[in-house]
Amino acid sequence: MSDVEHSDADDDDDALPGIPAGAKNYIRPQGLSALQDELRILLRVERPKVVEVVHWAAGNGDRSENGDYLYGKKRLREIDRRIRFLTKRIESAAVVDPNRQTRRDQVFFGATVTYAYADGTENTVTIVGIDEADLESGLVSWISPIARALMKAFEGDMVDIRTPGGKERIEIVAIRYD
Repeated sequence: MSDVEHSDADDDDDALPGIPAGAKNYIRPQGLSALQDELRILLRVERPKVVEVVHWAAGNGDRSENGDYLYGKKRLREIDRRIRFLTKRIESAAVVDPNRQTRRDQVFFGATVTYAYADGTENTVTIVGIDEADLESGLVSWISPIARALMKAFEGDMVDIRTPGGKERIEIVAIRYD
């Protein structure tokens, strides 16, 4: 079995990559919207363009040395794999709207949390779904070590986080939902 066939087979199992077994695929409404937008673009724009190129290239004769054809087929497999992935993620999504959070004094999914290290430096993160995580933008997955340490804490609480350098104590400075 080739690598491509093997990868396609892996996409068809029931597990959702990155999500702990038995856990829900939590996501904010804007995260779900982004996944839906990407899927829509792949289905309505990207895939039809590539199909057109492959169709054109197939008409040019010998396919074994036809770069447009070979690249197009490879790109189609990549697009189809991403479409399957996005479809599974969207179908399994459990949308959590942070604006509807009633316990605004405690850290839950969707909270934006500012915390301080012992040296006084502060950091702000928003706890989001796995598919929304972007550390550079301050968006951390709810299963990340920092999010797990912050969960259910209140403003003023001290929590321990595990860092590459060992355990570190941080203080929750502010919690907001927006």
